Amino acid sequence: MTSTLHRKQGWLLAAGSALALIGLAIEPSAKQGGGTTTPPQTQTQTQPMGLAGYATADSNNRMIAVTGIDITGASILYLIDTVNPHLAVYQASGGSGSSQGVRLVGARNIALDLQLDGLNDKSEYKYKDLEEQFADLPPANPPR
Repeated sequence: MTSTLHRKQGWLLAAGSALALIGLAIEPSAKQGGGTTTPPQTQTQTQPMGLAGYATADSNNRMIAVTGIDITGASILYLIDTVNPHLAVYQASGGSGSSQGVRLVGARNIALDLQLDGLNDKSEYKYKDLEEQFADLPPANPPR
């Protein structure tokens, strides 16, 4: 019963995140269709909004959902299943009716990825080197 409830909550989170992405993607095209226009002198004074303000994340006992904007300006959704380690990436695009949509960019089982000690690791200290160095030290005293 509990696992069914968690499964339903995970997919509800995923569906809600996908709908939020679609809303973000459609919002700019909806604003283009009407409403008031800004006078030209004010348009030059407008500061560009940082993309970081559009990033959000949420999670439950199973899923992690992270949304943001990719380098093309399209909304993006990363879904991570923490029970069965999988990653799925979706892109939502707005604009005219023919270019609006949500597409699956990629998906992957990340169970083995999470067991890697390093891949394309450009850090100064590699994991194996540190492991060898710390193997000679006595165990640390746990806090009391």
